[in-house]
Amino acid sequence: MDFINRILKKNRARAEYIKFQEQYFFQNISSRQTPECLWIGCSDSRVPPTIIAGSEPGELFVHRNIGNVVLQTDINCMSVIEYAVCVLKIEHIIVCGHYNCGAVQAVFDDKADGLVGNWLNTIRDIKQKHNVFLNKVRDISQRSDKLSELNVIEQVYNVCNTPSVKKTWEQGRKLEVHGLIYNVHNGLFKDLKVGVTCQHGISEIYRSAIFYST
Repeated sequence: MDFINRILKKNRARAEYIKFQEQYFFQNISSRQTPECLWIGCSDSRVPPTIIAGSEPGELFVHRNIGNVVLQTDINCMSVIEYAVCVLKIEHIIVCGHYNCGAVQAVFDDKADGLVGNWLNTIRDIKQKHNVFLNKVRDISQRSDKLSELNVIEQVYNVCNTPSVKKTWEQGRKLEVHGLIYNVHNGLFKDLKVGVTCQHGISEIYRSAIFYST
């Protein structure tokens, strides 16, 4: 129970601090949520979206999984995207990976098994797809970081081809999809130059981003 008690103590302290800073903060955010961005990121404990993005509660609608993967067979992820764009009417989707990613390194080390190993098959496919380039990168850590970048670009492409996103663009609504990668060593983002604003030209933007990364 010591762990839970620590959590409760920190929670009370934070709530009191927030109310001291802004008296009606909880009253204002409890009525409804109006985020402008859906954040799809990795479950890694070192990359909490609101903290690394400098955002306040209510600004980001968040979906996280191991390796920031977007699969149309993942009903959880598809439901989050659909709710974000169709109900919350968000105008931005960010896919954010990070360097020194355990999921990516596990693919290189071929150590993960069980459900995690099965989940990482998507990243294994990306590694195989870009294997010729990756094998030219001599430094192992840099090779892993390059795969992390390529993974984000591939997932942005996947987001753009989800039914909810395609439907939004067909309706003429504003929606931008972006790809970022976070550096855990200095706390900074890198723009992977894979911003997409409409259905047309996705393949060209994807190829350009791949070229930029490699």
